[in-house]
Amino acid sequence: MITLLLFLVALAGLLVVMRREAGAKPAIGVMVVVGLLSCVLASGWLALLLFAGAAVTAAAGLPGFRRSWLTPKIFAVFKQVAPKVSDTEKVALEAGTVGWDGELFTGRPDWHSLLVNRHTGLTDEEQAFLDNQCTQAIALCNAWDLAVERADLPGELWEFLKKEKFFGMIIPKEYGGLGFSAKAQTAVLQKLAANEMLMVTVGVPNSLGPGELLVKYGTEAQKQHYLPRLADGREIPCFGLTGPRAGSDATSLPDKGIVCKQTVDGKEVLGIRLNFEKRWITLAPVATVVGLAFRLFDPDGLLGDKEDYGITCALIPRDTPGMEIGRRHCPVGSPFMNGPIRGKDVFIPLDYIIGGIDMAGQGWRMLVECLSVGRCITLPSGAAGISAFALGTAGGFTRIRRQFNTPVADLEGVQEPLARIAARTYIAQASVNHTANMIDHGQKPAVPSAILKYHLTEFQRAVLNDAMDVHGGKTVTLGPRNYLALSYSGAAVSITVEGANIMTRSLMIFGQGAIRCHPYVLAELAAKDNDDLRAFDKAFFGHAGLIFGNAARAFTQALGLGRAEVPFDSASRRYAQAVSRFSAAFGLCADAAMTTLGSELKMRELISARLGDMLANLYLASMVLKHWYETQPVEGERALMDYSLTLLLHRTETALLEFLENLPNRPVALVLRAITLPLGRRWPAPGDELTRTLARLVSTDSALRHKLLAGAWTTQEDGGVDNPVARYNALLRDYDKAEQLYRKATRAYAKGELPATALHPEERFEAALAAGVFTQEEADFMREYERSVLDMLTVDDFPFDAFARNRDTLIDHNAA
Repeated sequence: MITLLLFLVALAGLLVVMRREAGAKPAIGVMVVVGLLSCVLASGWLALLLFAGAAVTAAAGLPGFRRSWLTPKIFAVFKQVAPKVSDTEKVALEAGTVGWDGELFTGRPDWHSLLVNRHTGLTDEEQAFLDNQCTQAIALCNAWDLAVERADLPGELWEFLKKEKFFGMIIPKEYGGLGFSAKAQTAVLQKLAANEMLMVTVGVPNSLGPGELLVKYGTEAQKQHYLPRLADGREIPCFGLTGPRAGSDATSLPDKGIVCKQTVDGKEVLGIRLNFEKRWITLAPVATVVGLAFRLFDPDGLLGDKEDYGITCALIPRDTPGMEIGRRHCPVGSPFMNGPIRGKDVFIPLDYIIGGIDMAGQGWRMLVECLSVGRCITLPSGAAGISAFALGTAGGFTRIRRQFNTPVADLEGVQEPLARIAARTYIAQASVNHTANMIDHGQKPAVPSAILKYHLTEFQRAVLNDAMDVHGGKTVTLGPRNYLALSYSGAAVSITVEGANIMTRSLMIFGQGAIRCHPYVLAELAAKDNDDLRAFDKAFFGHAGLIFGNAARAFTQALGLGRAEVPFDSASRRYAQAVSRFSAAFGLCADAAMTTLGSELKMRELISARLGDMLANLYLASMVLKHWYETQPVEGERALMDYSLTLLLHRTETALLEFLENLPNRPVALVLRAITLPLGRRWPAPGDELTRTLARLVSTDSALRHKLLAGAWTTQEDGGVDNPVARYNALLRDYDKAEQLYRKATRAYAKGELPATALHPEERFEAALAAGVFTQEEADFMREYERSVLDMLTVDDFPFDAFARNRDTLIDHNAA
């Protein structure tokens, strides 16, 4: 009995040492002390085991011993198996900064580092722009008219966008721009997302493109010339990166420029002759200046002794001879301005290179550094905004749409997708807003940008699927009254552009994070490259300590022992503790995958994807927790927070389980499962009670619905296009009164107090007035209310020949 007790004491002591990553000396001390006690009080076999363990720990754990024999052997093996990082990958890894994503890799995230920078909201100037200019702009957008009738924004809207400097949000005020914060940019795009064509048109010039590249890398002459003109819309930019043979693999672009001399206006000019073909370039058909990425070569040594400079970015006026521009692609769902650009022997001076000749060959670094910010803002903000719009319409429609004498929002089959819409909208809003706040505090979140791009655009697709489902026939019939179908069909665009989602999930989130965010891997690789044994020893054995620490933390916290200390209230504390627990499990699994698969992990995309899913869901959960921590919750928000975090932790646990089931090294997988899931699954999907609660809240005039729609377009401007969210909000304000009268008329009809022929609601209301069931005021109210309801339920129809572009092909089916 005493032997077992001492064994448990030793185990507990070692777990405490491991959890704290206290190093070899405390571990040796625990084993020696308990070993001596065992000699005196219990089994000699336990003492022998502990003394042997202490000796091994001393030989491997104390730097003075291990550097003489163990570290050189490990270093030699590491040099052989460590993955080779290409120059292109090094640039991508060095781009951006590491913040909360790095904390999640440690297995012991410091929550104070996340909470220290509060989201303090927008400035008065930014808020006024959001309330006024953004509202005016969206009020000019009739989705059907823009997408089908004119395939363009109206002329007055183009002029308004230029006049109010929508294209200059990222351009500093000293160059004529608005100089908005990242928080303001995401707020603007969330509001404009009620119309995808408008959101894309405004978002792209403020994301990856000439404006941002000029601000960060341009020469002063380039800034002085272009930035004021870009800010006020005299110049419309596009950026040509993607081509027929270079999509997700942007580094393989075949477009090239050759340094040469050419006579221009009677003078010999040193410049670049370009040949290129680009596709899917947003704003290309209307752009006046083209940012272009190409591979630069100097075969004649006109610039120096380097022949291949690599990817380079230049800025080229539209009217440059040899450039073919103006044709259009037709993006699915929303034909925003997008098209091809081709160039044949296009000659440009060297000063067209963004940043001048000193930036020749720096294009890839420029692009990935800008992308780490731009991908956090444009598409994720659009996804959050479209989700809020879908929530506003789906919640409103399902409350006013009655079947079986009840609102369909009260049917559980409809409540399930409504709850999912609410949670995904809440998660998306928290994630984009708080990541933008990180950017405003100096971070360039490269890994979070991939997380947000993939998961929020997938949320957008799922939200629109659910919203279409609950609308039924209302949104499967195209026409001016259909406010969802164009966004639904256009969701594929967001999934594909700025890094296809398949690639982002499979390669980027974990693939980049495993090296960039890991506390030790980058240092180990640097030590290998520098052949620095001492640096390798420090990094490698720090890494080993992390592995043992994560194993101890993951195991004990899974058992409910030694839960992490977290600075959250009682409502959210257990979720933050679960994030800390799964952070340790994720860190342990990440190290196991890298150790057992080595360089092969690059090709095991399904393994990488599941690790990326774990990291991403932990990041999104952290953003929800930060949002809950910093904002004043409204009535019902506790239920939404519970649902959202339960969903994300369920997804995290699912990804962990799928990783363990598919890790090729089965013995390691079994050990990992025993450590990370000793009690099996603990996080089921959100329950039915939460589902019912959320569905009710988002389909009624609740404080929670108003909070979720706070950043969306909810007003109806005089002379502006019809706003369905504003219409539904108005109906929901009167819903409680209307519901009582619906029930009153239904009861009277069931009792035979109203004629059996009063089948239409309008007929029933008139009959109720005649029978004295309704007062005159009640009848008048219900006439107007039902008129508005019917107007929102109505779908469009068209003349028989409306859809035939070639009317000569029409068949007269009723010729007889």
